[in-house]
Amino acid sequence: MECVTGFPFWPFDPHPEDVRIEDIAHSLAMQCRFAGHTKAFYSVAEHCWHVSRLCAPQDALAGLLHDAAEAYLLDLPRPIKYDAKMQPYRDAEAVVQRTIYAAFGLPPKTPVTVKEADRALAGLEIRELMTNRGAWWNGPIAGAEIRCWDPPQAKAMFLHRFAELTDAG
Repeated sequence: MECVTGFPFWPFDPHPEDVRIEDIAHSLAMQCRFAGHTKAFYSVAEHCWHVSRLCAPQDALAGLLHDAAEAYLLDLPRPIKYDAKMQPYRDAEAVVQRTIYAAFGLPPKTPVTVKEADRALAGLEIRELMTNRGAWWNGPIAGAEIRCWDPPQAKAMFLHRFAELTDAG
């Protein structure tokens, strides 16, 4: 597939040298969480920015990139993504995610602190952005401020955070 930079990325044959942070930031900034069923536009890029700030500092880059595979395979709502029929999709996503982590010198598994931050942030997102305010949510709720950045701002903030966490900063 052609990415916004003009370079190709092959989700079913991914290589670390084909991963570009600009492509990831752009795509995640253009995708709304929860399949767009939120009260306001809230991007995957902003979600990842928050996770990177909520997890353990040593895991912040993994937090920023924890959903980066969605730049190539899209953000699917949890009930769809975790249906048994979607196992091949989850397998492909796992390969792409490991490839992205490798491209940026990270271990192949998402750290526990990132998973915990992701779950707690989901609780906050549901409470703040969903119509029924997550009355059914029984998990933790993160202490963060959902800002609902527009795509250009979400992309810029994602790239700024990446620069802070890498030699690019």
